[in-house]
Amino acid sequence: MGRDAMRALVYEGPRIMTIRERDIPKPAYNEVLIRVERAGICGSELSGYLGHNSLRKPPLVMGHEFSGTVARIGAGAALFKPGDRVTANPLITCGRCRACMNGASQRCVSRKLIGAHCPGAFADYVIVPERNVYKLHDTVSFDEGAFAEPLACAAHVCKLVKPLPTDRLLIAGAGPIGLLTLQVAQMYGLRNVTVIDINEERLSIAQELGAVAGINLQSLGGEQKFDAAVDAVGLEATRKLCVESLRPGGKVIFSGLHQDASSLPINFIVRSEIQMLGAFAYHSDDFENALDWIHDGRIRLSPWTIHAPLEQGGACFETLINGSGKIAKILLTTN
Repeated sequence: MGRDAMRALVYEGPRIMTIRERDIPKPAYNEVLIRVERAGICGSELSGYLGHNSLRKPPLVMGHEFSGTVARIGAGAALFKPGDRVTANPLITCGRCRACMNGASQRCVSRKLIGAHCPGAFADYVIVPERNVYKLHDTVSFDEGAFAEPLACAAHVCKLVKPLPTDRLLIAGAGPIGLLTLQVAQMYGLRNVTVIDINEERLSIAQELGAVAGINLQSLGGEQKFDAAVDAVGLEATRKLCVESLRPGGKVIFSGLHQDASSLPINFIVRSEIQMLGAFAYHSDDFENALDWIHDGRIRLSPWTIHAPLEQGGACFETLINGSGKIAKILLTTN
């Protein structure tokens, strides 16, 4: 491979991931070229890999949870220098529309996601607008830097929930977003959090983090009602579970994206005055809060994280789809 070439893990069709040689991109005005060190696999990318996600169309280099070092800066970029250890907010917004100006940039009508609308971090290098780049504290590892993006999602979810310390919270899904939402909820003071998942090994992680965990509510008693619920899966079954498990006046946050459409018990929702909100990505303050919490050592995910070289990316996707065992996150490495 030549000096100006890099490796990229390219999604080329349902369940097809191939290592390809590509030119190292050159940063344009106010852009930063980052040498990727860690890149996490997200649940939304699993559905893309299966061909079920409309945002991810082949050929595509996915990857939006990442950390690395600044390799090069474009003209006009002045906040970073080569060698700086960084992570990045992969949600690129215009900064000028009504949503961006009103503190809801995640709703920007022209938003783009690195790894979906433009090449992502499943490669040796990735281009990021300078305003989206954040320097890592010296005590924060590359692994932890790659956790900032999913933790920002969890921060945004809990901001929408607005939980009180006495609330009973149900989380459907013990994947990374569910486990991180659990930990953020605990920072809000919640001590009564229940996590449901079909993967018993991931449920054991939730238990170690302080949750009541089971494969269904029946196994935990079945009669309890919750003040709030978070669907971190995105299936019709989990969406209905969250709605039907709420007390009158309860709130459900839909975060998972696995299915595009679902049938919900609307008459129950109306008669019980259930509040329903979608949670997409995060605002910049959520991302910055996530970095602060990571720096303060308030988040645990590393004990259940494994690494794999970029070349094994396709196999890692299959592992996560077929049942990953007691693994919360797989980080791809480029070294």
